Amino acid sequence: MKLIGLALFSILVFSACDNQPKEKKPGQALVSINGQEVTTLQLNDEIRRAGVRAEQYEASSKQLLESLIARQLIVDEAIRSKLDRTPDVMQARERANAQIITQAYLQGIVSKITKPSEVEINEYYRKHPEYFAQRKQFDLTILRIATKDLSSELRAVIDTAKSTSEVAAWLDKKNVQYFRNLASRSTADLPLEMVTMMREKGKSHVFVINEQENSLLISVNEIKDSPITATDAALQIERYLTNHKYKQAIDAEIARLRLSAKIEYLNAKAPARNTEKPATQPIDDINYPETVGNLSLPEPVSEGAIERGIMGLK
Repeated sequence: MKLIGLALFSILVFSACDNQPKEKKPGQALVSINGQEVTTLQLNDEIRRAGVRAEQYEASSKQLLESLIARQLIVDEAIRSKLDRTPDVMQARERANAQIITQAYLQGIVSKITKPSEVEINEYYRKHPEYFAQRKQFDLTILRIATKDLSSELRAVIDTAKSTSEVAAWLDKKNVQYFRNLASRSTADLPLEMVTMMREKGKSHVFVINEQENSLLISVNEIKDSPITATDAALQIERYLTNHKYKQAIDAEIARLRLSAKIEYLNAKAPARNTEKPATQPIDDINYPETVGNLSLPEPVSEGAIERGIMGLK
């Protein structure tokens, strides 16, 4: 029933014009349902979105056409039941409409951006040896405990412990619940400050990372060289730099629009001028992920990110 409800809700959201007077849609009409046409343009769009291969076209087009008919039948019935006028659906329609228009506008901006050159890619590789030529892999043991159990007595044990095994023995003795697991992280996966401390203190130190309700107790089992060549990294660097250029262009456009707009904070507190930054919402079709394959290319870590991500790091 939850899935049916979710499907119906999605249908109502993305069929915002279906309760308007019927108009002739562009494209050859394939089927008419209660006077509402399904056209070749609609079917071709569904086929494109489904990524149908050429050899599957005939069978898939028939299935997708029947899906469009079923969708229209549900939309018609939902509208007759006035579900399209509920506050939740109307608000979701407005949000979806704004997202679609925003996507189209930003796509026009980023489409003008050129791909990173070979010089830019090589320069990024050269400037960040910690991610590539000098990349390290850290094999870790992690104990997860409830932060409320991080007592002063336990902190004293952690301060003198050489590994999480010693801490685990104390936790077992005191019947404190914890979860143990092994993990491997590279220098590209961790904040630079944490990488530096792990390399300096090595295997003889237990690090504490606070995650609000839980805390992680981490010890380093082994540090291994894990270099990546310029050739292997080129594609990932290109995608990362492309994403970075997209973000810069979008931020610059939002900043320009803010300068020319009249913005009044009525029942909300305005941000301080010196810290105000344009907030961009992720657009899946525009922004490439910053982690591609096994290579993660983080931005330089800000103080705020460090405070949020590794609060309580010892």
